[in-house]
Amino acid sequence: MQAIISLGCGVHGLLNKLGEWLPQLGLRFFLAYEFWEAGIEKFNGSNWFVDFADQFPFPFNIIPPDISWFLATWTELLGAAALVIGLGTRFAAASLIILDLVAWYSVHADSGYNVCSNGFKLPLIYLVMFIPLLLSGPGKASIDHLLAKRFGCNS
Repeated sequence: MQAIISLGCGVHGLLNKLGEWLPQLGLRFFLAYEFWEAGIEKFNGSNWFVDFADQFPFPFNIIPPDISWFLATWTELLGAAALVIGLGTRFAAASLIILDLVAWYSVHADSGYNVCSNGFKLPLIYLVMFIPLLLSGPGKASIDHLLAKRFGCNS
C-alpha cells in the first residue's frame, strides 16, 4: 500500500511541476496562432470595418474605420508575437481581450451562440482562455517569468 501512495505522490508532484510550465504555454501558443491568422488576414486584406464601424461600442465607434483597422491588425500581430515569447503577456492578453469583446459585440452578438452562424462561441472561448493569462501570467516558460525572477518580482 505504501508503494501505491508513494507512486501517487510522485505522479502528483510531477504533474504539479509540469503545471507550472505547460498549461499557460499551451494557451499562449493556441491564442497566438488564432490571433496571428486574423492579423495576417487583415494585413493582406481590405478594410471591411467600414461596413459596420457604426456598430462598434463607444468609444470605438467614433474612431475612423481606417484607424480601427490598423489598430486591430497590429494588436493581433504584435499581441500574438508577445504571447509566443511570453513578453508583456498580461498587457497582450488585456489588449486582445478588448479586441475580442469589441468583435463579440459588433460582429458576433446578434448571430447567436453557434460558430457556424458566425455566433459568439469563439469570442467566448477566447475570452475564457485569456483570463488565466491575465490573472496568473504566462507561466515559467516565458520571458516575463525570467524578467520577474531576475528583478525579484516572483512570489
